[in-house]
Amino acid sequence: MSRADLSGADLIGANLSEANLSGADLIGANLSEANLSGADLIGANLRWANLSEANLRGANLRWADLSEANLSGADLNGARMTL
Repeated sequence: MSRADLSGADLIGANLSEANLSGADLIGANLSEANLSGADLIGANLRWANLSEANLRGANLRWADLSEANLSGADLNGARMTL
């Protein structure tokens, strides 16, 4: 799914564990309660995405755009991020 266009997608509770979403366009996507553990989200555009209560354990979020993303209650343990 690398570079997939999933902007505005409704992915509530989706199991995307270990998915390759590098460079994906997820602008405004609803990923509430989704399982993204271990997912590759390098360079993904998650601007305005709803990631509330999402499982992002061990996800690779390097260079991902999380501007205005809702991360309330998200599990980011072990997630790799660019600071």
